Amino acid sequence: MISRLQALGRSVSGFGLILGSLCFAASLTPSLIPRDFVVQGVLAGIAFGAGYGIGVLLCSVWRYLELPSLTQQLTKILSLIMAAICLLIMVLALNQSAHWQNSVRHAVGMESVESGYPLSVTLIAIICFCVLLLIARGLIKLGKLIAGKLYRRFPRRISIVVGAAVTIALTYTIANGVLVRYTFNMLDSSFRQIDALIEPDRPQPLVAERAGNKLSRLEWRKLGRAGREFVASGPTAQEITAFTKQPALEPIRLYAGLQIADTPEERAALLLEELIALKAFERDALVIITPTGTGWVDPSAIDGLEFLFNGNVASVALQYSYLNSPLSLIFEPEHGAVAAEALFRVVYRYWKTLPADQRPKLYLHGLSLGAFNSQRAITFFDVLGDPIDGAVWSGPPFPSEKWRSLTADRNPESTEWLPVFQEGRFVRFMNQHGTPEGNTSPWGNLRFVYLQYGSDAITFFDKSLFYREADWMKAPRAPDVSPLLRWYPVVSMLQLLIDMPLSDGVPMGYGHVYAPEHYLNAWLEVTGVEWAPEKVDALKALLRQRSTQGEGYEYRGG
Repeated sequence: MISRLQALGRSVSGFGLILGSLCFAASLTPSLIPRDFVVQGVLAGIAFGAGYGIGVLLCSVWRYLELPSLTQQLTKILSLIMAAICLLIMVLALNQSAHWQNSVRHAVGMESVESGYPLSVTLIAIICFCVLLLIARGLIKLGKLIAGKLYRRFPRRISIVVGAAVTIALTYTIANGVLVRYTFNMLDSSFRQIDALIEPDRPQPLVAERAGNKLSRLEWRKLGRAGREFVASGPTAQEITAFTKQPALEPIRLYAGLQIADTPEERAALLLEELIALKAFERDALVIITPTGTGWVDPSAIDGLEFLFNGNVASVALQYSYLNSPLSLIFEPEHGAVAAEALFRVVYRYWKTLPADQRPKLYLHGLSLGAFNSQRAITFFDVLGDPIDGAVWSGPPFPSEKWRSLTADRNPESTEWLPVFQEGRFVRFMNQHGTPEGNTSPWGNLRFVYLQYGSDAITFFDKSLFYREADWMKAPRAPDVSPLLRWYPVVSMLQLLIDMPLSDGVPMGYGHVYAPEHYLNAWLEVTGVEWAPEKVDALKALLRQRSTQGEGYEYRGG
């Protein structure tokens, strides 16, 4: 037993442990979203494993190149000294973990915690690291086995490189082929069953202006869970009248779930027929909504607009997946874009045939993956030829090409987390506190607004964090980002990667949870509707009350 432990100790890389310890300590520092001790322990274990793996890789490359090494005695002394220093750094970091997490919690409006649970974090981290180590060693053994078969015919170095390449290829093929396909089928089946559940506490609409009513071709049971929530929520004409003190129309809300028809084009055609039948093109505003992965439409985004137009609004959305946004982006990357373009094309083509002075204002909207796909639905020619009126895109995810391009080409004096693009004539960026200074030009005919929070990891994640600091991390920072946040190679990318699925777990108005009053600010910019400030404040209070009371806001299946 003792001999086995000694052999295990000799097989551990000292340089890997040093880098792993530093990554462990860095993982405890602030990022964008607060972490509980379980998540922190998993992150610390992964970070330790990443640092250890890099250390082992560097040592292997050093030996492969046959570069000179230190003497065994000197190596042992230096390793002991560095181990002591790294252990001290880890202990100090664990001691500071609660303070660091509280700095993040304060930034996003959450209460402080008394402890970072250092012992629990350490134990979970050790377990995660051991699992990763076993997996890595198994792959290394496979690589050595393949390389050993090649020694007889090829030189040693070539055999090692080929063995490593074959191992990586096999692992990727198995993971991407067998595991991914099995995982996709399992998740798709599960999400489909959830989507089909009929909620007993959600009544079927009775008015003609809502999809799913008894006379609608868009059947209630085929709308899906997210679709039923969208059409059954929102203010009624009576509620709008009670607030505005003016006669209001019943807002039109149409939605086509995946079960409505086989293809996106068929579902879009049915939606157009319903829009025409309900005289939606005679309304003041028409909004084409691209949902999130599960088909969810954030009620906070549309309710305020319906009040602004006194109910004289039609909204239409088309589902393209059962999976949540991250899974949909991984497994079905093109489905969202195809569906968004299908709906936009069929509505836009009909809208263009109408006299310019007799057709509704045409707007686009999307949250998260919906924003990503909504941007992809329109082309330069759509904007140049017969342009729509504008869009509100909230929480654009980091792969968004148009958003990235505009952010990269921002005015030099503006920040990455709230850019100014060409003085704001056509595009403006907005957060909790409105638009930044620098949007000095008056609005043109097109009005695009990106609503984004500085604490939204889904927006600001970037793979380049692996090796360089992002501009949004530099001063001045967004008000909802911890002042103690620092960039660390490798670790910062892992932190943001963990932050993304946690971004929906913070209070409304932070992370990836967009507040109704901020949506209202965005729509005021895009539509140009002018209300007295006190009336706008009253509407914000009403929308906030509706959201806290759960009137159509309980399901957030993005």
